[in-house]
Amino acid sequence: MNAEPLYNSFNRRLASTQLHLFRYSFTQIDWSDRLIAIKGPRGCGKTTLILQHIKKDFKNRDNLIYISLDDLWFASNDIVAFIDNLCEQGLTHLFIDEVHYYSNWKQLLKNIYDNYPDLHVVYTGSSMLELEKSRVDLSRRQIMYDMQGLSFREYLRFENKLDWPAVTLEELLGNHQLIAEQIVAQLHESGEKVLPLFAKYLQTGYYPFYKEVKSGYFYRLQEIVNIIIEQDYPKIADVSQATIKKMKKMLMVLASRVPQTPNMSELYRELETDRNQGLKMLNAIEKGGLLNLLPSETKSLKNMSRPEKIYLNNTNLMFALVPNPDVGTIRETFFFNQLGQSHALTCPNAGDFMVDGRYLFEVGGKGKTFSQIKDLPDSYLAVDNMEVGHHNRIPLWLFGFTY
Repeated sequence: MNAEPLYNSFNRRLASTQLHLFRYSFTQIDWSDRLIAIKGPRGCGKTTLILQHIKKDFKNRDNLIYISLDDLWFASNDIVAFIDNLCEQGLTHLFIDEVHYYSNWKQLLKNIYDNYPDLHVVYTGSSMLELEKSRVDLSRRQIMYDMQGLSFREYLRFENKLDWPAVTLEELLGNHQLIAEQIVAQLHESGEKVLPLFAKYLQTGYYPFYKEVKSGYFYRLQEIVNIIIEQDYPKIADVSQATIKKMKKMLMVLASRVPQTPNMSELYRELETDRNQGLKMLNAIEKGGLLNLLPSETKSLKNMSRPEKIYLNNTNLMFALVPNPDVGTIRETFFFNQLGQSHALTCPNAGDFMVDGRYLFEVGGKGKTFSQIKDLPDSYLAVDNMEVGHHNRIPLWLFGFTY
């Protein structure tokens, strides 16, 4: 088989890969493991991450290959024979992108791991992938990493405005005033202000490709939404065209109504579907990185019939899909998106978010008061349009420094 087209594609991608900006995940990954999985929604930078690893850490690339399984080359060539042939020639590192485009990808990875003990494999796939529920158990073999879009902290570094380490939630709660003062002062030294930068991030700073596209950013986001629903999901689940159309309609209906407590029965009737199918579609859209589902304090996401509230995954999607998005919803969406990466968020009886079952937050503008959560322990305000906070009033933008 003539694999030259694959090598040509790999070399072109590698040549255009820059090494001056790295995502937070780059240093978290132990690249020495034999089988590494990197999951994440489209557009978050998975491909760039592994190409940067190749370009930075491999001076000699004779015994490695990067392939993307959505390449048309694999429509007429057998990947098993291809890998077997390369291993006979001394292949030591295999990087597989878009693994979900191969129908039996779990068995493929298991066989590669078992049959080629000297081969190191890194693969990426859609955040929709169900790695746990399978007759093929990869959990004992692989190390899993989840990627998300840019935090506000990373955005400032990508914009060459500020290079600041991530802070834990506990550090932020206990020392937010000093942290904010130092960040604001450093930005001021270079003639920048944090609030205008934060406003830009909310609109166009979550997906790393914002640096490649300008006026077409929202169009690119709409394209990604279509690819997730029309191409990625059918590769992972056996769904009809009718279901795909209903999923797109569900997303647009929910986008126009977030973050109200949804009437799911009414939504299912509107979509002409039943409860079981409706929940499957809802969870698929959430796993695809398009929604965030907020459960109540008494229910888990795995066992609920409906979420307590539904949000779009990030504020950039709001501006791409919703005409004139509500400012209050933008604030809550940002808070949920940034803290939801590494903390458990639920919907409390009072306030907007309970974090890790302990910290209670109300999210709002500068005029927000503690009236709704007064006298409650570990309660805080996440306040927009404020550079530096005091006591339990914390600037909203600062929660974008937690990863």
